[in-house]
Amino acid sequence: MSRRTWLITLRKERNYTQKQVADQAFIDRSYFAQIENGERKPGDNVAKRIANILEFHYSAFSMDENPFYFSLHNSPMILAHCDTSLKYTWIYNPHPDFQPEKVIGKTDTEIDDNEGTRALKKLKQDVLELNTSLRRQIRFPLSNGNLPFDIFAQPLMNDEGQIIGVATSSTQME
Repeated sequence: MSRRTWLITLRKERNYTQKQVADQAFIDRSYFAQIENGERKPGDNVAKRIANILEFHYSAFSMDENPFYFSLHNSPMILAHCDTSLKYTWIYNPHPDFQPEKVIGKTDTEIDDNEGTRALKKLKQDVLELNTSLRRQIRFPLSNGNLPFDIFAQPLMNDEGQIIGVATSSTQME
């Protein structure tokens, strides 16, 4: 199991120490450190408590281990979660122009302000406002050209059915 840089980045972006998260999740700080370092996988209850504290969907803990996601590595598909303020909480297989640890905690336009990122941000805002799934084609200026992506976005819900963000899957079309 590898280090969960997305979790470390998200915790730091939210200005929490390991001890603060551990205390609020009712676990020992050393156990939380092992979770961050990828040495331990939290059970569902602990994962849910940590996710609630740091405002992400707890499924992110199991996504990196899922064989389905390994099959997506280096494919033209990007999977991501963001919170209700549209800041990334998890991303898998981003375009080579972006490093996951530099994306977590930022909105699309904070990462790069261009017509594509503004359109993606608008798509996510529409999903939150309408509480429905939406699909759009959006072009992004990237190092290897102005590339079109087919983007499907849907509300991300917690176990109580409350919207906690937006999940997206983006497929490069060319």
